[in-house]
Amino acid sequence: MRVKQNVPQILSPAAPGFWRSPLRGPWLTALLGLVLLAGISVMTVTGLLSYAAYNPDLAAVNDKTPGKGLLGFYLFSWPTDPHWLYRLTQGVHVTLGVVLVPVLLAKLWSVVPKLFAMPPVRSVAHALERISLLLLVGGVLFEFATGLLNVQLDYLFPGSFYTLHFYGAWVFTGAFAAHVVLRFPMALRVVRERGLRAPLREPAARQQEPPDDSGLVAPRPDAMTLSRRGLVGLVGGGSLLLLAVTAGQSVGGPLRRVALLAPHGGADPGRGPNGFQINKTAALAGIRIRDTGDTWRLEVRGPGRSVHLTRGELLRLPQGGAHLPIACVEGWSTPDQGWEGVRLRDLAALVGAGDRPPGAVVRSLQRHGSFREAALRDNQVRDPRSLLALRVNGAELSPDHGYPARIIVPAAPGVLNTKWVASVTFGEL
Repeated sequence: MRVKQNVPQILSPAAPGFWRSPLRGPWLTALLGLVLLAGISVMTVTGLLSYAAYNPDLAAVNDKTPGKGLLGFYLFSWPTDPHWLYRLTQGVHVTLGVVLVPVLLAKLWSVVPKLFAMPPVRSVAHALERISLLLLVGGVLFEFATGLLNVQLDYLFPGSFYTLHFYGAWVFTGAFAAHVVLRFPMALRVVRERGLRAPLREPAARQQEPPDDSGLVAPRPDAMTLSRRGLVGLVGGGSLLLLAVTAGQSVGGPLRRVALLAPHGGADPGRGPNGFQINKTAALAGIRIRDTGDTWRLEVRGPGRSVHLTRGELLRLPQGGAHLPIACVEGWSTPDQGWEGVRLRDLAALVGAGDRPPGAVVRSLQRHGSFREAALRDNQVRDPRSLLALRVNGAELSPDHGYPARIIVPAAPGVLNTKWVASVTFGEL
C-alpha cells in the first residue's frame, strides 16, 4: 500500500497565498504613505535650496551637471543672511533623509505584493501606473542609497555624486508626483474613514485587515505575532533612534557627541583653535609643504590690475573678523568659529574692482578631488563677513584647515569656502 505524503506547495511571489502577513492593508499603507509624502516634500524643497546655494547659473565653475537644460532652472541668488541658513536647510535635508529610512522600508514592505501582481498590465492606465511605480521605487532607493553613501563619504558609485543625485532626483520627483496624483485621494479617504488612532486601539482579534480588492490584504493570513500598534511603534522608534544619532551633526550642543552617523572627515582635527571638523585633509588634497611655504604668493586679479601678495603682506592689510560655521552638503556643520582675515571686498578694491565689486572665481592649490575652484556671487563678495581668512580662533590656520589662506563666506556650502587659496579673480564670471 502506497502512503500518500503531504508535499508542501511552493508558491511564487505572484501567487495570492504567498504573502501572509495579517497587518498588510490599505490603512497601514496609507498611513506610511502620508508620512512619506510630508517628509519627502520637505526633502524636495531643501534639496532645491541646496542646489540654489551652489549658485548653479555660474555654470562654468560651480555646476558640474552636463546637459541639464530646463532641469537646471535657477530662481534667485543665494543670500548671505542669516549666516546659518545653509546649516539649517542642508541639516534638515540630510537628517530627515536618514530618519525616514525605517518609514520607507516599512512602506515598501507594505506594498511588496503589488510589485508581483499578475498580470503585469491590464490596461493602458494600469501600465502607466506600473511604470510610475517602478520609477518611484527605483528612484527612491537610488536617491536614498546615494545620499546615505555621500553622507558617510563612501563614494562607491561610479561618476560624480552631484550629477547622479541631480538626475536621479528629477526622475524620482516626476514618479513621486504621478504617484501622489494617483494615490493620495485614496489614502486620504482610508484615513478619514478609519482615523489615525482608532485602528491602533482595536483588539488583536480585529487588527487583521478585512478582505478587499486592493491586492494588499492576505487572503489566507498567518496568525498575528505583532500588533499593528507594535509595528507602528517599531518604525517610529527606529526613526527616533536615527534622529538621536544624526541630528547632532547639524544641531550641535550635547547632541553632537552622539552624532554617530556624522562623517568625521579624513583625520582627527585634535584640540585647540583648529580643533573642529574637516572633510578633506591637506594630504588627501595633494597639498605639499613647498606649496604653502615662504614662496607662496596669492594672486589677485581684477579689471584694473593684478597683484601678488605674500602672507605677511596680507596680514598687514586691514583685517576683518566674523563668527561663522562651516556647513557641508553631507549635513554636518561646525559651531561658529572666530575667523580673521582680509575682507573680499577690500581685496577687490586693491585690483580696481570699485565700490561695488563683482563676483569672483577662487582657485585652490589642491591637486586631488573636485571643486578645485569655486565661484562667488557679487552679494557674497560684498558682504563684510566674507573673508580671505588667515587665522581662526586667534591662531594661524592649520594645514588641514587651509593654511596659508582660505575663503569663508556666510551661509555658503562648505565646498565654496575654498581652502589653500592660490588665486582670486574678480569679474571673471
